[in-house]
Amino acid sequence: YPGVPLGGIGGGTINRGWQGDFCKWQLKPGIYTFGSPLADQFIVSIRRHNTTIYQQVLSTKAPTGEPLRSWNWKYCGSYAYYHGLYPRAWTVYDLQGPKVVLTCRQISPVFPHEYKDTSLPTAVFSWDVENNGNEEVEVTIVMSMENGIGKNHFLPHSNRNSSTYKTLPILEPCISQSNPVFQENVTVTHCSSFNPMKEGSEVWAPLLFNGRLKSKPGICLKLSGKSAPSSAGEHTACAVAASCIVKPKSMGETLDFSLVWDMPQIHFGDAGKHYRRRYSRWFNGSNAGASIASYALHTYPEWEKKIDDWQNPILDNQQLPDWYKSALFNELYYITDGGTVWLEVDGKSETANGNSNGVVPDSVRQMYVYCIGVGTCVGTLVWVCVLVYWCGYSCWYIGVGMCVGILVWVQLLVYWCGYSCWYIGVGTMVWLHFLVLVQLHYIKNILHSNPTQRKYLMDGMIAPAKTPNVVPHDVGCPGKGYRDFLVKRGFFFKLDAHVYCLGIHMLLVSVGTVCRVVVKLMTVVKGWGWVMRHDEDNDGLIENSGAADQTFDGWCVTGPSAYCGGLWLAALRCMEAAAELLGHKEDEVKYHELLVRATQAYQDRLWNGEYFNYDCSPNTNHSTSVMADQCAGQWFLLASGISDVLPDDRVKSALHKVFSLNVEKYHGGSHGAVNGMRPHGVVDNSSVQSNEVWTGVTYALAATMIHKGMLKEGFRTASGIYRSCWQRYGMAFQTPEAVRRNHTFRSLAYMRPLSIWGMQHAL
Repeated sequence: YPGVPLGGIGGGTINRGWQGDFCKWQLKPGIYTFGSPLADQFIVSIRRHNTTIYQQVLSTKAPTGEPLRSWNWKYCGSYAYYHGLYPRAWTVYDLQGPKVVLTCRQISPVFPHEYKDTSLPTAVFSWDVENNGNEEVEVTIVMSMENGIGKNHFLPHSNRNSSTYKTLPILEPCISQSNPVFQENVTVTHCSSFNPMKEGSEVWAPLLFNGRLKSKPGICLKLSGKSAPSSAGEHTACAVAASCIVKPKSMGETLDFSLVWDMPQIHFGDAGKHYRRRYSRWFNGSNAGASIASYALHTYPEWEKKIDDWQNPILDNQQLPDWYKSALFNELYYITDGGTVWLEVDGKSETANGNSNGVVPDSVRQMYVYCIGVGTCVGTLVWVCVLVYWCGYSCWYIGVGMCVGILVWVQLLVYWCGYSCWYIGVGTMVWLHFLVLVQLHYIKNILHSNPTQRKYLMDGMIAPAKTPNVVPHDVGCPGKGYRDFLVKRGFFFKLDAHVYCLGIHMLLVSVGTVCRVVVKLMTVVKGWGWVMRHDEDNDGLIENSGAADQTFDGWCVTGPSAYCGGLWLAALRCMEAAAELLGHKEDEVKYHELLVRATQAYQDRLWNGEYFNYDCSPNTNHSTSVMADQCAGQWFLLASGISDVLPDDRVKSALHKVFSLNVEKYHGGSHGAVNGMRPHGVVDNSSVQSNEVWTGVTYALAATMIHKGMLKEGFRTASGIYRSCWQRYGMAFQTPEAVRRNHTFRSLAYMRPLSIWGMQHAL
C-alpha cells in the first residue's frame, strides 16, 4: 500500500505507505524492492509524572517470530488518518488514551523550475505534538532504520569505512529544531546500533524506563565513523529519539527528522561505466550524507513555502473539483518514483551537431537527465524471463519512464529510454529544462546507427537494431546502443510535433537540421512535388502497413489512420511553423504544400460525417471504430498555440462522438474513455488494447475537450478514470497504464497519467 514517495528527483526513492510502514525501495537504477523491514519504524513514548503511560509502534503491521518481539505492535488504524498531496503527506495519530494527537508531516524537495535542491536524496519528517489532556506530558518520538537489506532491504552496511560505500546506501537519521539555533527544551538521544533480528530490547527497554535511548544527548547523530563496518550478511539498525514537554491543552515543540540515502555513484547494466548523481555537485565526499541531513533540516521551511506558492493557486480555486486537485499533484509521484536518474556530467554536453555553445543555457548544459525515468511500468509481463526496464518515447508525457517492472526474456539487466509515450504536459509547466534535455538527447541519437541484425518480436523480421536518421523508439542505457521498433509511420514525426510545439527558438536552431534529415529520409522529390516513401498513392498522407506500428502496439492499423494521420498533419504544421521562424522560406513552402494535400486526403479518406474512422482497412468492422485518441495531433497543436489544420466543427463533432460513445456508453461514463467503440455503442474487442481504458489517453482526451470549450465533458471524462484507479481499485501512487471493465488492469505505475497536466495547460 504505497503512499507519497520520499526524496527529490533522480536520486532514488523510499516509499512510506499509508499504513505507517516503509514499503518500497528504488535506490539503485531500475531495481525496485518491495517489503517492510521491521526495524524501519516510528515509535511514540508518552510519560506522565515520570511514568510511561503509553508506548507504541506507529504502524498497523505486526511481525511474527523472534525479531523485535519486545516492541508493542499493531497500532489500530481506525485512529489514524493518512493524507497525501505530492510531494507532501500528513499522517495524523489520535491517541485516545493519553489524549495526545500526533501529526507527522512528510516533505520532499520537489517544486517547479528548481534544479539543485530538487535533486537531493532526502526527506524530512516534521512532527507536531498536541496535548489535549489536563496534565503535562513528556512525548518522545523515535525513528529507527535498518541499514542493510537482508532479503528485502539494502545490502548490509553500517558506515562509510567500507570501500564499497560509493554504490551502497548510507542512512543518516538526524534531528533538530527547524530553527537553526538548537533549543534546550528538546532532548535528543540515540542508539547507534542494534540487531533488528533479535527482540529489540536495547531500544524498547530504556525508552520504556525513562523515555530516552541509551546515549548522550546531542543535536545530530552521524553513523559515519562512529561504528565499525558490518560484516557480510550482518543486520544492523540504529534509532534516534527526540523528547519534549507539552503543557496541558497546548502544542509542543516541532520534532524534525531527516532521512538521507547517499549513493553518489551508480552504474547501468553490466557496470561498464560509473556515473555521478546530480546532487554530488554540491554534496560529495565522506560526510555528504550528514551535510545533506543538516541542510534539509535547515532548509525545508523554504521548500514548503515554494510548494505552497506553487500549489495554493490551484488548491484555492473553488471552480476546480477536489478530485482534480488531488489527481493533478499526486500523479506527479512518478517524477521521482518512476525510476528517474539525474546524472552530473563532467564537461559540456553536445547537441546533434556537436556544438552546444550559445544554444543551450549553462543551467541546462551542465546537467543531464539520462532516461529521466528508467523503467516503463510496474507489473507488465511480456513472456520473458529477466527484468528489463525501458522507457518508451511514445508514452513520454513529461520526461520520465513508462512504467516499472516489465519482464522480458533477455540475459542482462538493461535500461531503456524511449520516445513513444512522450506527450506535452508537465514538462512545459514544471521542469522545462528537463523537457529540453530529453529532446536534445533524442535529437543527438537520431543520426546514430547500429547495424547489428536483430529479430523483431512483432513479425519475426531480421533488421538492423538502429538505422540512421530515424527516431529510435528506445535508447538503451549509456553505452548500450538502441532498442528500435520497425519504422513507425506518423510516429517518427512526433519529434517534430513535440519540439516545435514548445515554441523554443533555441531548440529550433539546435534541432532544425536533424529534423530536416529525418524528413529527407522519408521523402523523395519528383519534379515540383514531394513523394513520401510511406505514401503509396502520393496524396501527401502516410499509410500504415497493417501492423501495430504505433504507440497502440497491439492494435493493428491499415492504410491512412485517424491517429497516425493526425500526428502526421500536426508534425507537418509544426515543421512549417518552424521553417517560418527560422527563415527557411523554401522549406516553408514545401511543408505547406505537402500539408495542404495531406489535410485534404485525411478528410477525404477518414471523415464519415461524424468522426474520423479508425483506419482504411477493408474490414468495416474494424475500420469504422471510434477511437478515443483520434484527435491526438490536434491536441499537440492546440497545446502549442499553433493554428489547427482541420475544420473546427469536425474536430468538435469527433470529440462529441467520442464522449457519447467511448465515455458515456462505457460503464455509464464512470470509468473514463475506452480506446475503441463500435459506432452502435459496443466495445471494440478486435485487439487487446482497443477494449482497454488508458489512463493517460483519457486525461489527454479531456485536455483536448477543454481546449475546444467542452469543459463539462472534459472533467466528466477525466473524473471517471481518477475515481476508478485511485478510489475504486485502490491504486493510489501506482496508477496503471490500462484498466478494463472487469476490474483487471495492466502495467502498474505508468507514466501516461502525467498527461493530466495537459488539462491544466488547457485551462
